[in-house]
Amino acid sequence: MFNRLFVDHPRTVDESYTQHWVVASSFGLRMIVAGIGTIIHGFVPGLLTHAGSDMIRKLHGEMTRRQSGTARVEAKPLGRWQPEYEI
Repeated sequence: MFNRLFVDHPRTVDESYTQHWVVASSFGLRMIVAGIGTIIHGFVPGLLTHAGSDMIRKLHGEMTRRQSGTARVEAKPLGRWQPEYEI
């Protein structure tokens, strides 16, 4: 039970428990900050117009690189992509 809860998944992504905690916490905290920015954008539409969509693209890119095994390679900044709608 201990291994299933704390060890098995980090091993599947080639990380220790501590490394996985740091990465997962980083993703989670950035999602919270982007969510707060998106809520503020809801109240004042002229503010933080790209907070949610920019963070979603950034996190998706990081997760995709991690899954493809190139997680430890520093990514170059993404160009500005304009979706049909903003989050």
